[in-house]
Amino acid sequence: MTDTLRPVEQALPDAAPTASGSPQKLKRSIGIVGGTLLTLSCVTPASTLFVVVPDLFSSLGTATALTIAIGSLLCIAVAFCYSELGTLIPSAGGEYAMVSTMAGRLAGWLVFVLSLLVVMIVPPVIAMGTADYLAPIVHLNPSMAGAGVMLLATLAGLLDLRANAWITGVFLVLEVIAAAVVAVLGFTHSRRGLGSLTSMQVAGSGGHTDTVTAMLVVSGLAIALFITQGFSTAVYLSEELENPRRNVARTVLATLAISTVIILVPVVAITMGASDLSTLTGGDISSMVTAWSNSAVGTFVSLCVALAIINAGIVMVIQNSRVLFASARDKAWPEPINQSLSRLGRFGSPWVATLLVGVPGALLCFVNLDTLYGVTGVSVTAMYLLVAVAALLARRGQHRHTPAWRMPLWPAMPVLLIAVLAYILSQQEMTYLVWTGGITAVATLYWAFYLRPRRETRWLVSIPEDVQA
Repeated sequence: MTDTLRPVEQALPDAAPTASGSPQKLKRSIGIVGGTLLTLSCVTPASTLFVVVPDLFSSLGTATALTIAIGSLLCIAVAFCYSELGTLIPSAGGEYAMVSTMAGRLAGWLVFVLSLLVVMIVPPVIAMGTADYLAPIVHLNPSMAGAGVMLLATLAGLLDLRANAWITGVFLVLEVIAAAVVAVLGFTHSRRGLGSLTSMQVAGSGGHTDTVTAMLVVSGLAIALFITQGFSTAVYLSEELENPRRNVARTVLATLAISTVIILVPVVAITMGASDLSTLTGGDISSMVTAWSNSAVGTFVSLCVALAIINAGIVMVIQNSRVLFASARDKAWPEPINQSLSRLGRFGSPWVATLLVGVPGALLCFVNLDTLYGVTGVSVTAMYLLVAVAALLARRGQHRHTPAWRMPLWPAMPVLLIAVLAYILSQQEMTYLVWTGGITAVATLYWAFYLRPRRETRWLVSIPEDVQA
Protein backbone atom coordinates (compact mmCIF):
# COMPACT_ATOMS: atom_id res chain seq x y z
CA MET A 1 0.00 0.00 0.00
CA THR A 2 3.02 2.25 0.09
CA ASP A 3 3.68 2.41 -3.67
CA THR A 4 3.92 6.07 -4.63
CA LEU A 5 2.37 7.73 -7.63
CA ARG A 6 4.20 9.88 -10.08
CA PRO A 7 2.76 12.97 -11.78
CA VAL A 8 0.59 12.26 -14.79
CA GLU A 9 2.89 13.90 -17.30
CA GLN A 10 5.68 11.43 -16.39
CA ALA A 11 3.63 8.38 -15.49
CA LEU A 12 1.37 8.14 -18.52
CA PRO A 13 3.53 8.17 -21.63
CA ASP A 14 1.15 5.88 -23.50
CA ALA A 15 -2.19 7.05 -22.10
CA ALA A 16 -5.06 7.55 -24.48
CA PRO A 17 -3.73 10.58 -26.39
CA THR A 18 -5.30 13.66 -27.74
CA ALA A 19 -3.97 15.32 -30.89
CA SER A 20 -1.17 16.90 -28.87
CA GLY A 21 -0.15 13.57 -27.31
CA SER A 22 -1.35 14.31 -23.77
CA PRO A 23 -3.94 12.21 -21.88
CA GLN A 24 -7.60 12.86 -22.65
CA LYS A 25 -9.24 15.34 -20.29
CA LEU A 26 -12.89 16.11 -19.69
CA LYS A 27 -13.87 19.72 -20.36
CA ARG A 28 -14.92 22.11 -17.57
CA SER A 29 -18.46 23.01 -18.56
CA ILE A 30 -20.53 23.29 -15.35
CA GLY A 31 -20.60 25.66 -12.41
CA ILE A 32 -21.76 25.07 -8.86
CA VAL A 33 -25.48 25.28 -9.78
CA GLY A 34 -25.22 22.68 -12.52
CA GLY A 35 -22.97 20.52 -10.36
CA THR A 36 -25.39 20.70 -7.44
CA LEU A 37 -28.34 19.79 -9.69
CA LEU A 38 -26.48 16.77 -11.04
CA THR A 39 -25.26 15.72 -7.60
CA LEU A 40 -28.68 16.10 -5.97
CA SER A 41 -30.17 14.11 -8.81
CA CYS A 42 -27.69 11.33 -8.11
CA VAL A 43 -28.68 11.30 -4.45
CA THR A 44 -32.16 11.14 -6.02
CA PRO A 45 -33.88 11.96 -2.72
CA ALA A 46 -37.47 11.27 -3.80
CA SER A 47 -36.77 7.97 -5.54
CA THR A 48 -34.63 6.92 -2.58
CA LEU A 49 -37.48 7.88 -0.29
CA PHE A 50 -39.99 5.83 -2.26
CA VAL A 51 -37.80 2.87 -3.31
CA VAL A 52 -35.15 2.31 -0.61
CA VAL A 53 -36.74 3.72 2.57
CA PRO A 54 -39.70 1.28 2.47
CA ASP A 55 -37.18 -1.53 2.96
CA LEU A 56 -36.05 0.17 6.17
CA PHE A 57 -39.65 0.63 7.33
CA SER A 58 -40.18 -3.12 6.97
CA SER A 59 -37.29 -3.96 9.33
CA LEU A 60 -37.06 -0.88 11.59
CA GLY A 61 -40.62 0.47 11.78
CA THR A 62 -40.79 3.62 13.87
CA ALA A 63 -36.98 3.59 14.28
CA THR A 64 -36.47 4.32 10.56
CA ALA A 65 -36.27 8.11 10.94
CA LEU A 66 -33.84 7.77 13.87
CA THR A 67 -31.61 5.42 11.84
CA ILE A 68 -31.56 7.78 8.85
CA ALA A 69 -30.81 10.73 11.16
CA ILE A 70 -27.83 8.88 12.70
CA GLY A 71 -26.65 7.90 9.22
CA SER A 72 -26.90 11.54 8.09
CA LEU A 73 -24.78 12.67 11.05
CA LEU A 74 -22.14 10.09 10.12
CA CYS A 75 -22.33 11.35 6.55
CA ILE A 76 -21.28 14.82 7.72
CA ALA A 77 -17.91 13.35 8.73
CA VAL A 78 -17.80 11.41 5.45
CA ALA A 79 -18.62 14.60 3.50
CA PHE A 80 -15.77 16.42 5.27
CA CYS A 81 -13.39 13.67 4.11
CA TYR A 82 -14.71 13.84 0.56
CA SER A 83 -14.50 17.64 0.49
CA GLU A 84 -10.88 17.78 1.61
CA LEU A 85 -9.71 14.89 -0.55
CA GLY A 86 -11.81 16.00 -3.52
CA THR A 87 -10.17 19.42 -3.58
CA LEU A 88 -6.70 17.91 -3.13
CA ILE A 89 -7.26 15.33 -5.88
CA PRO A 90 -9.94 16.68 -8.26
CA SER A 91 -10.13 13.67 -10.60
CA ALA A 92 -13.00 11.90 -12.36
CA GLY A 93 -11.72 8.77 -10.62
CA GLY A 94 -13.35 9.95 -7.40
CA GLU A 95 -12.62 7.76 -4.39
CA TYR A 96 -9.98 5.61 -6.03
CA ALA A 97 -7.94 8.58 -7.21
CA MET A 98 -8.03 10.11 -3.74
CA VAL A 99 -7.16 6.90 -1.88
CA SER A 100 -4.47 5.84 -4.37
CA THR A 101 -2.71 9.16 -3.98
CA MET A 102 -2.89 9.21 -0.18
CA ALA A 103 -2.76 5.54 0.90
CA GLY A 104 -1.08 3.74 -1.99
CA ARG A 105 -2.05 1.97 -5.18
CA LEU A 106 -3.39 -1.27 -3.67
CA ALA A 107 -5.73 0.63 -1.34
CA GLY A 108 -6.83 2.75 -4.29
CA TRP A 109 -7.44 -0.34 -6.40
CA LEU A 110 -9.62 -1.91 -3.69
CA VAL A 111 -11.61 1.31 -3.40
CA PHE A 112 -12.05 1.30 -7.17
CA VAL A 113 -13.47 -2.22 -7.04
CA LEU A 114 -15.84 -1.28 -4.21
CA SER A 115 -16.94 1.89 -6.00
CA LEU A 116 -17.44 -0.11 -9.21
CA LEU A 117 -19.72 -2.50 -7.31
CA VAL A 118 -21.72 0.45 -6.01
CA VAL A 119 -21.96 2.28 -9.32
CA MET A 120 -23.01 -0.85 -11.16
CA ILE A 121 -25.61 -1.99 -8.60
CA VAL A 122 -27.29 1.21 -7.38
CA PRO A 123 -28.83 2.33 -10.73
CA PRO A 124 -30.71 -0.95 -11.35
CA VAL A 125 -31.81 -1.07 -7.69
CA ILE A 126 -33.45 2.34 -8.13
CA ALA A 127 -34.66 1.63 -11.67
CA MET A 128 -36.61 -1.47 -10.64
CA GLY A 129 -38.89 0.73 -8.55
CA THR A 130 -40.27 2.37 -11.70
CA ALA A 131 -42.97 -0.26 -12.27
CA ASP A 132 -44.57 0.31 -8.86
CA TYR A 133 -45.02 4.02 -9.53
CA LEU A 134 -46.26 3.64 -13.10
CA ALA A 135 -48.93 1.22 -11.86
CA PRO A 136 -51.71 3.89 -11.83
CA ILE A 137 -51.27 4.14 -15.62
CA VAL A 138 -49.80 0.82 -16.79
CA HIS A 139 -48.79 -2.46 -15.16
CA LEU A 140 -45.22 -3.50 -15.97
CA ASN A 141 -42.83 -6.21 -14.90
CA PRO A 142 -40.39 -4.56 -12.43
CA SER A 143 -37.31 -6.12 -14.02
CA MET A 144 -38.38 -5.23 -17.56
CA ALA A 145 -39.28 -1.66 -16.52
CA GLY A 146 -35.96 -1.27 -14.72
CA ALA A 147 -34.04 -2.51 -17.75
CA GLY A 148 -35.91 -0.04 -19.95
CA VAL A 149 -35.04 2.84 -17.61
CA MET A 150 -31.38 1.82 -17.65
CA LEU A 151 -31.26 1.77 -21.45
CA LEU A 152 -33.02 5.15 -21.64
CA ALA A 153 -30.56 6.58 -19.12
CA THR A 154 -27.68 5.22 -21.19
CA LEU A 155 -28.88 7.06 -24.28
CA ALA A 156 -29.24 10.30 -22.28
CA GLY A 157 -25.77 9.78 -20.79
CA LEU A 158 -24.24 10.05 -24.26
CA LEU A 159 -25.33 13.69 -24.51
CA ASP A 160 -23.47 16.83 -23.45
CA LEU A 161 -23.12 17.20 -19.67
CA ARG A 162 -24.46 20.77 -19.60
CA ALA A 163 -27.65 19.64 -21.35
CA ASN A 164 -28.04 16.80 -18.88
CA ALA A 165 -27.63 19.20 -15.96
CA TRP A 166 -30.75 21.12 -17.02
CA ILE A 167 -32.73 17.98 -17.94
CA THR A 168 -32.04 16.47 -14.53
CA GLY A 169 -32.72 19.83 -12.89
CA VAL A 170 -36.29 19.86 -14.23
CA PHE A 171 -36.87 16.30 -13.04
CA LEU A 172 -35.37 17.18 -9.66
CA VAL A 173 -37.97 19.91 -9.14
CA LEU A 174 -40.73 17.36 -9.73
CA GLU A 175 -39.33 14.87 -7.25
CA VAL A 176 -38.88 17.55 -4.58
CA ILE A 177 -42.54 18.50 -5.10
CA ALA A 178 -43.52 14.84 -4.62
CA ALA A 179 -41.53 14.61 -1.38
CA ALA A 180 -43.08 17.86 -0.16
CA VAL A 181 -46.61 16.60 -0.86
CA VAL A 182 -45.89 13.45 1.16
CA ALA A 183 -44.51 15.52 4.05
CA VAL A 184 -47.49 17.90 4.14
CA LEU A 185 -50.05 15.08 3.96
CA GLY A 186 -48.24 13.04 6.61
CA PHE A 187 -48.05 15.91 9.08
CA THR A 188 -51.63 17.05 8.50
CA HIS A 189 -52.89 13.49 9.11
CA SER A 190 -50.64 12.83 12.08
CA ARG A 191 -51.89 10.09 14.40
CA ARG A 192 -48.98 10.01 16.83
CA GLY A 193 -46.57 12.52 18.37
CA LEU A 194 -42.85 13.06 17.99
CA GLY A 195 -42.26 10.52 20.73
CA SER A 196 -43.15 7.79 18.23
CA LEU A 197 -39.86 8.46 16.43
CA THR A 198 -37.99 6.86 19.33
CA SER A 199 -40.59 4.23 20.29
CA MET A 200 -38.52 1.53 18.51
CA GLN A 201 -41.48 -0.57 17.34
CA VAL A 202 -42.09 -2.67 14.24
CA ALA A 203 -45.06 -4.87 13.29
CA GLY A 204 -44.23 -8.55 13.68
CA SER A 205 -45.91 -11.69 12.39
CA GLY A 206 -49.40 -12.50 13.59
CA GLY A 207 -50.22 -8.90 14.41
CA HIS A 208 -47.74 -8.70 17.26
CA THR A 209 -45.57 -5.66 17.97
CA ASP A 210 -41.84 -6.31 18.10
CA THR A 211 -39.12 -4.13 19.62
CA VAL A 212 -36.38 -2.73 17.36
CA THR A 213 -33.07 -3.44 19.08
CA ALA A 214 -29.97 -1.26 19.00
CA MET A 215 -28.22 -3.94 16.95
CA LEU A 216 -30.94 -3.75 14.29
CA VAL A 217 -30.41 0.01 14.10
CA VAL A 218 -26.64 -0.46 13.72
CA SER A 219 -27.21 -3.05 11.00
CA GLY A 220 -29.59 -0.68 9.23
CA LEU A 221 -26.98 2.09 9.21
CA ALA A 222 -25.33 0.51 6.15
CA ILE A 223 -28.51 1.16 4.16
CA ALA A 224 -28.92 4.57 5.84
CA LEU A 225 -25.44 5.55 4.62
CA PHE A 226 -26.40 4.37 1.15
CA ILE A 227 -29.53 6.57 1.19
CA THR A 228 -27.53 9.84 1.05
CA GLN A 229 -24.48 8.31 -0.67
CA GLY A 230 -24.87 10.27 -3.90
CA PHE A 231 -23.20 13.44 -2.58
CA SER A 232 -19.90 11.87 -3.69
CA THR A 233 -20.95 12.61 -7.29
CA ALA A 234 -19.46 16.09 -6.84
CA VAL A 235 -16.03 14.46 -6.58
CA TYR A 236 -16.58 12.37 -9.72
CA LEU A 237 -17.56 15.55 -11.57
CA SER A 238 -14.57 17.53 -10.24
CA GLU A 239 -12.81 17.49 -13.63
CA GLU A 240 -15.86 19.10 -15.20
CA LEU A 241 -16.60 21.62 -12.44
CA GLU A 242 -15.31 25.14 -12.86
CA ASN A 243 -12.92 26.14 -10.06
CA PRO A 244 -12.91 22.69 -8.39
CA ARG A 245 -10.76 23.83 -5.44
CA ARG A 246 -13.75 25.86 -4.25
CA ASN A 247 -16.81 24.28 -5.84
CA VAL A 248 -16.24 20.61 -4.96
CA ALA A 249 -16.52 21.19 -1.20
CA ARG A 250 -19.45 23.56 -1.61
CA THR A 251 -21.31 21.07 -3.78
CA VAL A 252 -20.63 18.10 -1.48
CA LEU A 253 -21.75 19.82 1.72
CA ALA A 254 -24.74 21.63 0.20
CA THR A 255 -25.98 18.46 -1.44
CA LEU A 256 -25.76 16.45 1.79
CA ALA A 257 -27.70 19.12 3.69
CA ILE A 258 -30.43 19.50 1.07
CA SER A 259 -30.86 15.76 0.43
CA THR A 260 -31.05 15.00 4.16
CA VAL A 261 -33.92 17.46 4.57
CA ILE A 262 -35.75 16.19 1.47
CA ILE A 263 -35.53 12.58 2.69
CA LEU A 264 -35.74 12.85 6.48
CA VAL A 265 -38.68 15.28 6.76
CA PRO A 266 -41.09 13.05 4.76
CA VAL A 267 -39.89 9.98 6.69
CA VAL A 268 -40.80 11.73 9.95
CA ALA A 269 -44.18 12.72 8.47
CA ILE A 270 -44.88 9.17 7.28
CA THR A 271 -43.99 7.74 10.70
CA MET A 272 -46.36 10.14 12.43
CA GLY A 273 -49.14 9.91 9.84
CA ALA A 274 -49.36 6.16 9.11
CA SER A 275 -52.76 4.81 10.19
CA ASP A 276 -51.21 2.00 12.25
CA LEU A 277 -47.93 0.21 12.84
CA SER A 278 -48.73 -2.51 10.32
CA THR A 279 -49.30 0.08 7.58
CA LEU A 280 -46.03 1.81 8.46
CA THR A 281 -44.09 -1.46 8.44
CA GLY A 282 -45.63 -2.35 5.08
CA GLY A 283 -43.95 0.74 3.63
CA ASP A 284 -46.47 1.28 0.80
CA ILE A 285 -46.08 5.04 0.63
CA SER A 286 -48.27 5.45 -2.47
CA SER A 287 -51.20 3.78 -0.71
CA MET A 288 -50.68 6.03 2.32
CA VAL A 289 -50.71 9.13 0.11
CA THR A 290 -53.94 7.98 -1.55
CA ALA A 291 -55.53 7.30 1.85
CA TRP A 292 -54.53 10.76 3.08
CA SER A 293 -55.86 12.51 -0.03
CA ASN A 294 -57.39 10.88 -3.12
CA SER A 295 -56.40 8.76 -6.08
CA ALA A 296 -55.57 11.79 -8.26
CA VAL A 297 -52.97 13.06 -5.79
CA GLY A 298 -51.64 9.54 -5.37
CA THR A 299 -51.26 9.20 -9.14
CA PHE A 300 -49.52 12.58 -9.39
CA VAL A 301 -47.01 11.65 -6.69
CA SER A 302 -46.41 8.24 -8.27
CA LEU A 303 -45.68 9.76 -11.67
CA CYS A 304 -43.31 12.31 -10.12
CA VAL A 305 -41.44 9.45 -8.46
CA ALA A 306 -41.28 7.52 -11.74
CA LEU A 307 -39.70 10.59 -13.38
CA ALA A 308 -37.33 10.91 -10.43
CA ILE A 309 -36.17 7.34 -10.93
CA ILE A 310 -35.48 8.00 -14.62
CA ASN A 311 -33.65 11.16 -13.56
CA ALA A 312 -31.53 9.16 -11.10
CA GLY A 313 -30.70 6.63 -13.77
CA ILE A 314 -29.45 9.35 -16.12
CA VAL A 315 -27.21 10.97 -13.51
CA MET A 316 -25.86 7.68 -12.20
CA VAL A 317 -24.93 6.52 -15.69
CA ILE A 318 -23.16 9.86 -16.22
CA GLN A 319 -21.26 9.52 -12.95
CA ASN A 320 -20.40 5.87 -13.36
CA SER A 321 -19.12 6.22 -16.91
CA ARG A 322 -16.65 8.81 -15.60
CA VAL A 323 -15.28 6.22 -13.18
CA LEU A 324 -14.59 3.75 -15.99
CA PHE A 325 -13.19 6.54 -18.18
CA ALA A 326 -10.78 7.57 -15.45
CA SER A 327 -9.69 3.97 -14.73
CA ALA A 328 -8.78 3.49 -18.38
CA ARG A 329 -6.92 6.80 -18.54
CA ASP A 330 -5.05 5.66 -15.43
CA LYS A 331 -4.06 2.40 -17.14
CA ALA A 332 -6.06 -0.11 -15.07
CA TRP A 333 -6.60 -2.52 -17.96
CA PRO A 334 -4.78 -4.06 -20.93
CA GLU A 335 -4.05 -1.37 -23.50
CA PRO A 336 -6.83 -2.16 -26.04
CA ILE A 337 -9.42 -1.82 -23.26
CA ASN A 338 -7.81 1.40 -21.98
CA GLN A 339 -7.97 2.95 -25.44
CA SER A 340 -11.64 2.01 -25.90
CA LEU A 341 -12.80 3.27 -22.52
CA SER A 342 -10.89 6.55 -22.96
CA ARG A 343 -12.67 7.50 -26.17
CA LEU A 344 -14.82 10.65 -26.04
CA GLY A 345 -17.83 11.09 -28.32
CA ARG A 346 -18.94 14.15 -30.27
CA PHE A 347 -20.66 15.59 -27.16
CA GLY A 348 -17.56 15.19 -25.00
CA SER A 349 -18.88 12.17 -23.09
CA PRO A 350 -16.96 8.87 -22.74
CA TRP A 351 -19.35 6.89 -24.93
CA VAL A 352 -17.81 3.42 -24.65
CA ALA A 353 -17.65 3.68 -20.85
CA THR A 354 -21.26 4.91 -20.83
CA LEU A 355 -22.44 1.86 -22.75
CA LEU A 356 -20.48 -0.49 -20.50
CA VAL A 357 -22.21 0.99 -17.46
CA GLY A 358 -25.74 1.15 -18.85
CA VAL A 359 -26.11 -2.20 -20.62
CA PRO A 360 -24.86 -4.42 -17.73
CA GLY A 361 -27.01 -2.28 -15.43
CA ALA A 362 -30.04 -3.30 -17.47
CA LEU A 363 -29.08 -6.97 -17.02
CA LEU A 364 -28.69 -6.54 -13.23
CA CYS A 365 -32.37 -5.63 -13.06
CA PHE A 366 -33.03 -9.38 -13.23
CA VAL A 367 -30.95 -10.18 -10.10
CA ASN A 368 -32.52 -10.69 -6.64
CA LEU A 369 -33.15 -7.26 -5.09
CA ASP A 370 -32.22 -8.23 -1.51
CA THR A 371 -28.80 -9.40 -2.67
CA LEU A 372 -28.23 -6.12 -4.50
CA TYR A 373 -29.22 -4.13 -1.39
CA GLY A 374 -26.94 -6.16 0.88
CA VAL A 375 -23.84 -6.04 -1.30
CA THR A 376 -24.34 -2.30 -1.88
CA GLY A 377 -24.60 -1.57 1.86
CA VAL A 378 -21.40 -3.48 2.62
CA SER A 379 -19.54 -1.91 -0.32
CA VAL A 380 -20.53 1.66 0.58
CA THR A 381 -19.52 1.19 4.23
CA ALA A 382 -16.15 -0.35 3.32
CA MET A 383 -15.50 2.35 0.73
CA TYR A 384 -16.24 5.13 3.22
CA LEU A 385 -13.87 3.47 5.69
CA LEU A 386 -10.99 3.53 3.21
CA VAL A 387 -11.77 7.14 2.25
CA ALA A 388 -11.58 8.04 5.95
CA VAL A 389 -8.16 6.34 6.14
CA ALA A 390 -7.02 8.43 3.17
CA ALA A 391 -8.33 11.60 4.87
CA LEU A 392 -6.24 10.72 7.92
CA LEU A 393 -3.16 10.76 5.67
CA ALA A 394 -4.12 13.87 3.69
CA ARG A 395 -1.87 16.36 5.51
CA ARG A 396 1.49 14.65 5.31
CA GLY A 397 4.39 15.44 2.99
CA GLN A 398 3.70 17.64 -0.01
CA HIS A 399 -0.05 17.52 0.55
CA ARG A 400 0.30 19.51 3.76
CA HIS A 401 0.83 22.71 1.75
CA THR A 402 -1.42 22.00 -1.24
CA PRO A 403 -4.26 24.56 -1.60
CA ALA A 404 -7.46 22.74 -0.61
CA TRP A 405 -10.56 22.91 1.55
CA ARG A 406 -9.63 21.61 5.03
CA MET A 407 -12.05 19.85 7.37
CA PRO A 408 -12.53 20.95 11.00
CA LEU A 409 -11.58 18.65 13.90
CA TRP A 410 -8.88 16.81 11.96
CA PRO A 411 -7.59 14.15 12.78
CA ALA A 412 -10.30 13.33 15.34
CA MET A 413 -13.04 13.32 12.67
CA PRO A 414 -11.56 10.60 10.40
CA VAL A 415 -10.36 8.52 13.38
CA LEU A 416 -13.85 8.43 14.89
CA LEU A 417 -15.36 7.69 11.48
CA ILE A 418 -13.00 4.74 10.93
CA ALA A 419 -13.97 3.20 14.28
CA VAL A 420 -17.73 3.63 13.72
CA LEU A 421 -17.68 2.33 10.14
CA ALA A 422 -15.60 -0.71 11.11
CA TYR A 423 -18.19 -1.57 13.77
CA ILE A 424 -21.11 -1.10 11.35
CA LEU A 425 -19.34 -3.36 8.84
CA SER A 426 -18.92 -6.09 11.46
CA GLN A 427 -22.69 -6.14 12.07
CA GLN A 428 -23.71 -6.89 8.47
CA GLU A 429 -25.08 -10.25 7.32
CA MET A 430 -22.39 -12.83 6.59
CA THR A 431 -23.82 -13.61 3.14
CA TYR A 432 -23.30 -10.07 1.92
CA LEU A 433 -19.87 -9.85 3.54
CA VAL A 434 -18.86 -13.07 1.74
CA TRP A 435 -20.14 -11.82 -1.63
CA THR A 436 -18.32 -8.50 -1.31
CA GLY A 437 -15.21 -10.11 0.17
CA GLY A 438 -15.06 -12.70 -2.61
CA ILE A 439 -15.22 -10.04 -5.33
CA THR A 440 -12.56 -8.02 -3.51
CA ALA A 441 -10.34 -11.11 -3.24
CA VAL A 442 -10.56 -11.71 -7.00
CA ALA A 443 -9.69 -8.06 -7.59
CA THR A 444 -6.68 -8.40 -5.27
CA LEU A 445 -5.44 -11.34 -7.36
CA TYR A 446 -5.74 -9.17 -10.49
CA TRP A 447 -3.67 -6.54 -8.69
CA ALA A 448 -1.05 -9.07 -7.60
CA PHE A 449 -0.62 -10.87 -10.93
CA TYR A 450 -1.27 -8.11 -13.48
CA LEU A 451 -1.12 -4.58 -12.10
CA ARG A 452 1.69 -4.80 -9.55
CA PRO A 453 4.23 -6.51 -11.87
CA ARG A 454 3.56 -3.66 -14.35
CA ARG A 455 3.72 -0.85 -11.83
CA GLU A 456 5.67 1.39 -14.23
CA THR A 457 2.94 1.33 -16.88
CA ARG A 458 -0.27 0.32 -15.10
CA TRP A 459 -2.55 1.84 -12.46
CA LEU A 460 -0.99 5.29 -12.44
CA VAL A 461 -3.52 7.78 -11.14
CA SER A 462 -3.52 11.10 -12.97
CA ILE A 463 -4.56 14.56 -11.85
CA PRO A 464 -5.57 17.05 -14.56
CA GLU A 465 -2.69 19.44 -15.15
CA ASP A 466 -4.73 22.63 -14.80
CA VAL A 467 -5.59 21.86 -11.18
CA GLN A 468 -2.32 20.41 -9.91
CA ALA A 469 -0.56 22.33 -7.17
